[in-house]
This record gives sequence, structure tokens and C-alpha cells, in this order.
Amino acid sequence: MPTTDAATIRDLLCRVRTIALVGASDKPNRPSHDVMAYLQGRGYRVIPVSPRLAGGELLGERVYRSLADIPEAVDMADLFLAPDRVPPVVGEAIERHIPVVWMQIGVIHPDAAEQAEQAGLTVVMDRCPRQEIPRLGVPPVQTGN
Repeated sequence: MPTTDAATIRDLLCRVRTIALVGASDKPNRPSHDVMAYLQGRGYRVIPVSPRLAGGELLGERVYRSLADIPEAVDMADLFLAPDRVPPVVGEAIERHIPVVWMQIGVIHPDAAEQAEQAGLTVVMDRCPRQEIPRLGVPPVQTGN
């Protein structure tokens, strides 16, 4: 069952440092672009994932085609995808041992969530970190730790 407990969500947002944002957009009016910029402004390292933009740069970060292509450790995968596109991305998150899979508002896939949880990942579904961070009083990420 996806995590809904406020204290648990706050704790994971305090521990996460590097986020892969899957479904990143270069269009400033898109929610994924806004959330990426917001998270960067809070001190998170946000790595954009978009097959269409792969190889380019978005908000100062190189864009990757998939989670599998990111050459460094990732603490959380934030999914801006149609629900039917979630299972293969969750499979990549499991293979990469990404500790947290966060499905954005409207991104609901109970079977993929269950698969991730059975593999030991924490799942947050149908929520947005841009809304949860101020609601839960999550402080900015401290760099240099």
C-alpha cells in the first residue's frame, strides 16, 4: 500500500538528495518543468528523464533517455507519466535499487506500486512533492553534508 502517512513522507523528503524526474518537459508551462525548477530551488539535485530531450540540457542538467541511462545513484524517481507507462519505469527503478518511487497527482497504478513495494521500495502515489514540501514543513536540502 503506497505511503500516505505525513511523517513518513516528510522523513523521506528530508533524506532524498538526488531525484530523477521522469517525464521532464522543456515547456515552462508544464507541471513537470515547474516541479523540477521548484525542487532545484529547494536544494535537490534533479536529473531530467525524457526520451524526446535525451542528450540535451534542461535547467542546467543533462537529460537522460531512461532511468537505466543515469550514471549515478538516484534516491527517488518522480514520475510524470500516463499511468499505462508506469510499469516499465517502476521495473527500471527496481533494477536500479532506487529507494523511492513517487507517482505524481493523477499517476495511479496500484499493480506497479505493489510490485515496487514487494521489491522493498517506498511508494508515494497521487501526490506532488511541490505541494507536500510546504505542507509538511520540509526544510531546504543542506548541501555539503
